[in-house]
Amino acid sequence: MISIIDDDESIREGLGGLLHWLEFEVAIFASAHEFLASPALAKCACIVSDVQMPQMTGFELHGHLLAMGHDIPTILITAYPNDDARARASTAGIVCYLRKPFDTNVLIECIRSAIAPGTA
Repeated sequence: MISIIDDDESIREGLGGLLHWLEFEVAIFASAHEFLASPALAKCACIVSDVQMPQMTGFELHGHLLAMGHDIPTILITAYPNDDARARASTAGIVCYLRKPFDTNVLIECIRSAIAPGTA
């Protein structure tokens, strides 16, 4: 299952539709807290999360999951990229750090790489 976490409904719906069309099992969430409280957490193979969200950022979500013992491959997307955040993502073990708008083919490549056997 691929979990999409973004406070922007159009991003959630667009990515959810695309990934569903590509025959991925998809769950969408408006916030990190909504994802953490869901049964999808136990089935999640990859997360695509916005960086900037109210209450808990994509970085904070990734750190929280690691602290809980869940090393789920994470892809972060952002409309506000910067070199410090990109370096932080690399250091934190984020699979991909993509700037919005991003090439959906690049996102799909990131997801496929993240869920490939032996990568997680």
